[in-house]
Amino acid sequence: MNKKIIMVALTLLATTMTGCSSSSSNATPTPATDNTSTPVTAPADSTDTNTTNAEQKVVAWCWDQAFNGQALKIAEELYQKEHPGFTLEIIDLSKTDLEQKLTTNLASGITDSLPDIILVNDSNAAKYITSYPNTFADLTNAVDYSNFASYKVESVTEDSKIYGIPFDVGVTGMFYRTDYLEEAGFTPSDLENITWDRYIEIGQQIKEKTGKYMCTVNPNDEAITSIMLQSAGSWYITPDNKGNFIDNPAMTETMRVYRELASSGIAKPVTGWSEFVNSFNNGDVATVVSGVWQIATIMDGEGQSGKWGVAPIPRLDIEGGTNASNEGGSSWFVLDQAANKDVATDFLASTFGNSTAFYESFLAQCGGVCSYLPAYESDVFAEEAEFFGGQPIYSLFAKWLPEVPSISLGMYTQEAKDALKNELPNILNGADIDKSLETVQSLFSLQVQ
Repeated sequence: MNKKIIMVALTLLATTMTGCSSSSSNATPTPATDNTSTPVTAPADSTDTNTTNAEQKVVAWCWDQAFNGQALKIAEELYQKEHPGFTLEIIDLSKTDLEQKLTTNLASGITDSLPDIILVNDSNAAKYITSYPNTFADLTNAVDYSNFASYKVESVTEDSKIYGIPFDVGVTGMFYRTDYLEEAGFTPSDLENITWDRYIEIGQQIKEKTGKYMCTVNPNDEAITSIMLQSAGSWYITPDNKGNFIDNPAMTETMRVYRELASSGIAKPVTGWSEFVNSFNNGDVATVVSGVWQIATIMDGEGQSGKWGVAPIPRLDIEGGTNASNEGGSSWFVLDQAANKDVATDFLASTFGNSTAFYESFLAQCGGVCSYLPAYESDVFAEEAEFFGGQPIYSLFAKWLPEVPSISLGMYTQEAKDALKNELPNILNGADIDKSLETVQSLFSLQVQ
């Protein structure tokens, strides 16, 4: 998936890379940061890592060497300019293996084999922080968190303490086929800031006039329901980890819209990732509502360059409903008992936490989109993408990023999703939504007792 993003990013950068360092200085920083590799506020107990040439080795665990691992390498190279004695050992694990090794070590209390730095999926952050107190370093004063998307900061915050440096994001958009839209008599402006009900109406006309589906539906994948919920500032569970299925207008409306999508005839049924991807790479659907990271996969569609555009996602037609949401993302954590805790903290703070130059390189080499807001002021992120009809797609996602509602993911998101999946077939088959959600609430409560 990352290869195509790299290709388009390199294309976007063709006219700007020669001035890469100057584009960093063109960004308009907030008063608290100068967008260099020097952290805003060093940890109170930090050693002087800016002047010493002594060897300083930090170990980091992550998954996906082409994306997360490469981001670490970019950061290492940048940090070494001011810290020539610094080296970073990157341990590549699958996401499943990383989480299993971390959980096993923390549960046993044997933490000697854990790294200094570890990548944590945002949806799991609260569970680790709460279940294993005093495991992760308090990074509240490591960087200026006002420079990050607020919903990302919320995901790594517990009891007013911040434990992670926010990294990549999954800010969502509605990718659409401009040729199908035009054939059905619509223009791109007809997709701007619409409700889901209007989306369905447009989908019905596209299906009638072009024979193409508007989207896909997969009852075993909760991605679209998660996007809908967060767009209204809601989630499957409450901040105190209780089920959030009843007396929740956002949940009720999400289920109504999801059932309408499935029953309206505009959604192509799929049963897995491959079928989902094939649906748009083969030209079967007119839109894809997904995270920004979906760009690379969309670009795998042969002969489709110039035929795609992107608009804000539809919103739930309720109070608090917005046209912005998120799908996926992760953050960097430092182990509190790590041998090189101070150096690891300074490394993350100076690069991931405070460097536009880092994020310019990250976009160019990995297609990575960040939660560090000052980076988007760089000219690099404003370049037009030929594949998307000349739209400045990264500028658009940057515009929507601060609009994503902040939510508490809590400790039991997966358990809540599993409970919903158990009842979702009944909802899709016409069961009373309120009664079905009461059933889901009871099932969830039994699971987490």
